[in-house]
Amino acid sequence: MSADERRESVIRAAITEFARGGYNATSTESIARRVGVSQPYLFRLFVNKQAMFLAAAERCLADTRKVFADAAEGLEGDEALHAMATAYQRLIVHDPDRLLMQMQMYAAVAAAEAAGNHEFGESLRAGWLQMFDDISVTLGADPNEATLFLAYGMLVNTLTSLGYPADHRIWSRFYDSAKPPGRAAPPA
Repeated sequence: MSADERRESVIRAAITEFARGGYNATSTESIARRVGVSQPYLFRLFVNKQAMFLAAAERCLADTRKVFADAAEGLEGDEALHAMATAYQRLIVHDPDRLLMQMQMYAAVAAAEAAGNHEFGESLRAGWLQMFDDISVTLGADPNEATLFLAYGMLVNTLTSLGYPADHRIWSRFYDSAKPPGRAAPPA
């Protein structure tokens, strides 16, 4: 494997490990073990644990932006919105580590900020802002639509993280594309 391929393997492993254990509880040793390399080798690819976490979180954001862009390609307005919502539900159902990584990212940045480390979240805030801007453009350059879409998305994240099943009544007020798979629309 080339260094770039190995780095990619480390990022994928870091997403899984950080998603499941959080920033503080995840050891670089567990990431190295998942990739099948030595811990010192990790530090030839990444300066430190924080750099690994940021690479994993940035990848998670970039992948989510790509899911939205691919889903909305060639669509406008409500069609784009519903395609993005459906694609996001598929993403977090089929790859729950992506959702967990997002939640860990928010917690890690908040903890770093509370401890006075305001630089830790800079790249992640920039990635999130890029996602907001991309969604805004996709939805007709309307920041209100992007805000509403992302607000519902954060609620989806919360409800999914809390384990509400697809058939729970809490999903009844969501548009169908934002409901988890398996949630039937109520009879007309």
